[in-house]
Amino acid sequence: MISQIFILSSKGDHLIYKDFRGEASKDSINVFYEMVTALSGDQPPVVMTHKDHHFIHVRQGGLYWVASTKTNPSPFTIIEFLNRLAALTKDYCGSLSEKSVRMNFALIYELLDEMVDFGYIQTTSTDILKNFIQTEAVSSKPFSLFDLSNVGLFGAETQQSKVAPSVAASRPIMSSRGEQGGKNEIFVDVIERLSVVIGSNGVLMKADIQGEIRIKCFLPTCSEMRIGLNEELNIGKSQLKGYSSAVRVDECRFHQAVKLDEFDNFRILKVCPSQGEQTVMQYQLCDELPCAPPFQLFPSVEKDYVNRVLIFLKLRCDLPPKSTALNVSITVPVPKGSVSMSQELSSPDQTAELQPKSKALLWEIPRFPGGAQLSALFKVDVPGLSSASLLEVGPVSMSFELPKQTCTGLQIRFLRLSPTQTGLSQRWVRYVTHSDSYTIRI
Repeated sequence: MISQIFILSSKGDHLIYKDFRGEASKDSINVFYEMVTALSGDQPPVVMTHKDHHFIHVRQGGLYWVASTKTNPSPFTIIEFLNRLAALTKDYCGSLSEKSVRMNFALIYELLDEMVDFGYIQTTSTDILKNFIQTEAVSSKPFSLFDLSNVGLFGAETQQSKVAPSVAASRPIMSSRGEQGGKNEIFVDVIERLSVVIGSNGVLMKADIQGEIRIKCFLPTCSEMRIGLNEELNIGKSQLKGYSSAVRVDECRFHQAVKLDEFDNFRILKVCPSQGEQTVMQYQLCDELPCAPPFQLFPSVEKDYVNRVLIFLKLRCDLPPKSTALNVSITVPVPKGSVSMSQELSSPDQTAELQPKSKALLWEIPRFPGGAQLSALFKVDVPGLSSASLLEVGPVSMSFELPKQTCTGLQIRFLRLSPTQTGLSQRWVRYVTHSDSYTIRI
């Protein structure tokens, strides 16, 4: 049973507040924010208690989504509801941000009125809610196929490819007729997150891949969609049959709406998609990387003069020549007493800076072509430098995006809709790999 639901910005601004039962005062918002900000660390506990009041919250889109209660409901139920509320807000508003919530507050209040009655959850189904929601979404930015400045994955600004579908995917699912939102489209994205640890000798020590197949549907009606995966896809080590073209994952999970009667024999997923965004499949591959690591680093750290450290980094991109890594960021911890830095970079589009608070230097590369090699020399001034201070350099951590790439090799063979859609319907399939944790020891 939910007493209150409220949405706060990262600074504590009150964006949405809904009291269902009148059991608590509005001051509970300030109580919650004071509790969150008083805790150390970036991830406060999901469930917190103040006197006889329980707060359950999640972080989505840089916002706090909070439910308060005086009873003892299942925390997992409330967490699932809050995540679903955030997903519905993104579906109906087009994007998930403080600006979109402010501009669509009336729509969000209407959603809450239909989803919760006197603190009891009624429904979170898009198919049911679309029959009752009447408020039109207000887009924080007009969507245009010719605006390619912010290209992203379902609204996230990843700049993965300069094509119109990425912008189109971030529009609201319910738009006025005659606008761009009226097009019949469906987007299928294969997203992988890569976790890698590379030793100081260049040997791969750990590699994990977390992946998912995510769809966003703008079709008014679709009884069934068939997604064909690699025919040679193997699940679990025991199923690996030894041919070189096999694609393997350790385990996978499916959305409850996915039908698997053709999956074992033909690797076909069948699902009846509702309007909006949903994840139809999640998979994992542990302790193995089917391809070479996308980056190799060749570092050199030495003492120069009395109070200066020379850090030379040579970075090689081992992607295919026609591929490109985007938004590459390299972070190198430096000695605690570092006060200034000068650098020599191999190309003018690169940037580097010393971050005194985190005691690290940041090297950023906006575009890194496959097969290329870049280098940088950093001269860090450290008063009272000692030999022990050199041990404080490293390990190096990287973040990047690999558009049109999957490390597991998972591919979408076909995407078929049944029954055939009347009029023009477009289907888009996209691939992207993100770095979840990419660490290189020096």
